[in-house]
Order: sequence, then C-alpha cells, then structure tokens
Amino acid sequence: MCGIVGVVSQGPVNQLIYDSLLLLQHRGQDAAGIVTQKDRKFFMYKAKGMVRDAFRTRNMRALPGNSGIGQVRYPTAGNADSEEEAQPFYVNAPFGIVMAHNGNLTNAHALRQELFLTDHRHTNTESDSEVLVNIIAHELEKNTRGIPLTHDNVFDAVVGVHQRLKGSYAVVAMIAGHGLLAFRDPYGIRPMCIGRAADGAVMIASESVALEGSGFQLERDVAPGEAVFIALDGTVHARQCAASTQLYPCVFEFVYLARPDSVLDGISVYQARLALGEGLAKRLISTMPPNEVDVVIPIPESSRPSAMQLAQLIGKPYREGFVKNRYVGRTFIMPGQQVRKKSVRQKLNAVASEFKGRNVLLVDDSIVRGTTSREIVQMAREAGAKKVYLASAAPPVRFPNVYGIDMPTAEELVAHGRSIEEIRVKIGCDALIYQDVEAMKKAIHALNPKLSGFDASCFDGVYVTGDVNAADIARINDNRVQVSQEDEASADSQV
Repeated sequence: MCGIVGVVSQGPVNQLIYDSLLLLQHRGQDAAGIVTQKDRKFFMYKAKGMVRDAFRTRNMRALPGNSGIGQVRYPTAGNADSEEEAQPFYVNAPFGIVMAHNGNLTNAHALRQELFLTDHRHTNTESDSEVLVNIIAHELEKNTRGIPLTHDNVFDAVVGVHQRLKGSYAVVAMIAGHGLLAFRDPYGIRPMCIGRAADGAVMIASESVALEGSGFQLERDVAPGEAVFIALDGTVHARQCAASTQLYPCVFEFVYLARPDSVLDGISVYQARLALGEGLAKRLISTMPPNEVDVVIPIPESSRPSAMQLAQLIGKPYREGFVKNRYVGRTFIMPGQQVRKKSVRQKLNAVASEFKGRNVLLVDDSIVRGTTSREIVQMAREAGAKKVYLASAAPPVRFPNVYGIDMPTAEELVAHGRSIEEIRVKIGCDALIYQDVEAMKKAIHALNPKLSGFDASCFDGVYVTGDVNAADIARINDNRVQVSQEDEASADSQV
C-alpha cells in the first residue's frame, strides 16, 4: 500500500501536499516524494524516510507551482533500498508526465516485455509503477498524435490503459501544461476520493482524512474504472473508462490499513471496526464462557474500536494494558523475524497492574506471521496474567496478497496450513478466537449495501480480478521487496 495525493489550486500547493502526506503517513514510511508544476516545468523532490525526515525547508522552497502530486511509499515489489524507485515517476514524452501509484500490477512482467518489444519504451527499475507510467505515456501518445490534447482524448487513453493493466491501481498523474489525471482500477480495490476547498482548489487523495485535515470537503469517492481530469483552472471532468466495473474494495483497509477517522467508499472505517468487534463478541460467546475473562485489553492501535465494542457486549471491563512507543516503526513492515521480535519490546510496554492475577483477553486487528502475537502473549504472562486469551478481529490470514499489501509468502503466514489449535499452540495463548470470514464481510457490507463485495483474498484465497494463478503468485513473491543484509542487520537502530 501507499498514500497518494494530487492538488490543483490557484495558490502554491507545496505545503498542502506536504500536510496531506503527513495525514497519509500510516500508508507508507519507506519514502516520500512531491512534484509541483509551474509554467509547464516540473519540480521534484523525493527521498527515503518519512515525510518529516525527507523534506527540509530548502526542499519545500524548491517546489513552486499551483498544482502537484505526492506519495508516501510502502514498497511491496522491487528494491526498498533504491531511491530511484521512490515516487513520483517521470517520463518526458508525450507532453511530460509525472505519476504516483498505489496498488500492484499483477501482469507487470508481461507489460514490461510489451513495453520493450512493441511500444519501444525502456524501464530502468523493477518497480511496476515505472511500467504503469510508461503505459499511460504510450496510450496518451497514441490518442493525441498530431492533435491538441483535450480531456476527451485523455479519457480515451485511460480506456486503453484499463485494457492493458491487471491488478490494483489508484493513480494520480500530472500532464505538463494541462492538468491532473486520476483514475482507479475497475474493481476499486485501492481507495481514492475527491474533495474541494472553499477557494475552489481540488484534491484527490487515498483517504478522506487527507482532505478533511487539509481544509477540503469530501465530495465523493472516485468510482471503479472512472477517470477524473482536473484542468489547471480547476475545472473537473470525469468519465467512466472501463467496459465493466464492480466495487470490491480491499477489506484489509477496514481491518487495519486505513485511519479510523477516514471514510472509504461510503463506509466509516471506525464504524467498520466497531462492527468487527460486535461479530467477534458473538464468536467469543460461542467459543468460550465470557465469565472466564476478567478484562479486555487491545493491542494498540487499530484494534481499539473492536476491543471496546467486544468488551461492552460481553460485559467485561476494557483497559489499556500496553503503552505504545510512537517513535518505533511498524513491526508489520520490518524486514527480518529477529528484528521484528526485538522491536515488539521496543514498541510496546505492559502496564503490570492491568495484568497481574487476571485472565486477560487480548484483542488484535489481525494476526499475520504470528511473531508479534507470540511476543505480546509472553509479555502479558511476564506482567503477571493468570491466563492469556487472544482474539483477532480479522479471520485467519492464510493466503498471500497480490494487490499491494506486503503479505508474506504463504509459508510465512502462521495460519497457512494450520488448524486454529495448531496456531494457538504456536502463539502460546490459552485460547485463540478468530473472526469468521463471512461474518466479517457481512458486518462491513451492511454499512454500504451498494458494494459488490470485497477483495478478501488474504483470508479466503479468492482473487477478485480473476486472473491470478499459482505461477503469478510465485513471480510476485520473487519480486517482493529485497532488503540488503546490511540493512537487515542494522534495522534495530533505524526503527
């Protein structure tokens, strides 16, 4: 996953984009980049690290202009060490295009061959986003050769892009001297919304929180397959550019990825997590007597709404038993198991008085590798808990994700090929309760019945684009982010 933003305004946008990327920082911490446009010229700065570390005052001053795009990167393919793979990407023809992308192309390998053999375009990195910007450029060139660019032939180009791409993609791109283009894949797997400020400025962003926190009013979500073109004067044009569309947003956005104060595809993320807590409470009651639980404690932070709702429904006290160090990076994206294990202790500290002598129910948003869960269960025991039960607001993660989330290979997933009892033993808790897959889908779908469904492939193994097979998964795994041994060894001091 990544966070993307695009703005067209009548005033400078560098600070607006910077502030929006801060609000999307949870979507990517590996690199950040901004491109602005002034007088048909692009000004770009991108660097590894979080937004506050990547940009200095001198970098911001070097980003003039009234339109631009930005991205925070969370790499799922290519090389995490390469600054060349930080976004946005640039191609100089036709017109000059800069682009930022959230998602993952499942046919990037085939497209790279097409670009070389048929389109005669060169890609210099392993990033699927570089493939994507070249596909956009080729289709634009095809549809504008010998004629002035209009929003209609921009949309015609996006039609061609949709016909060639497979996978998930939410895209923002600037076409030099013309405007901002944004579009979303025909299944709407990755989120994208549009809003407007009181002064007429228009913003496209991954989540509504980036709009609202920057003084913009959320107008609507960009529909699956839809393209939006915002001219430099702020005029907005939109057109459906895909032959067939369905709305299947990634359910993991609601479980974990998105901020709780965001609204995605008409669904409040916070309300979705409350609904998951309600479903988890029903699952708990059917699994074990609630009177065996003395206290409900969330594992910060995404699980809090679910844990609160569960505690209320089973009539047990909700307590904060872990204090989080906010200056340590996510264990979810740590490179090595030993690094991940050590960072849990750096990241969380137990409040012993909430554990001592109690049967504790820990609630987490999801369990992926199980390494973090095992460490946290051990921490609870060391803090004096009599028994430690663990509940997951999400179902067992049994399958790799191919649509832009760095879910590991199947062999690394603690739930892959194991029964619930085998997972419980591996994690070391006294009882393990998982959300049911269909109950999860039903609970969130009830918040917006207009959805076609969800991409829940990491839970049920059903890949909604219908084009993913075992060979594709193996190839995508081969191209997962590579981290050097030196970086893995030194990661303790970086997180």
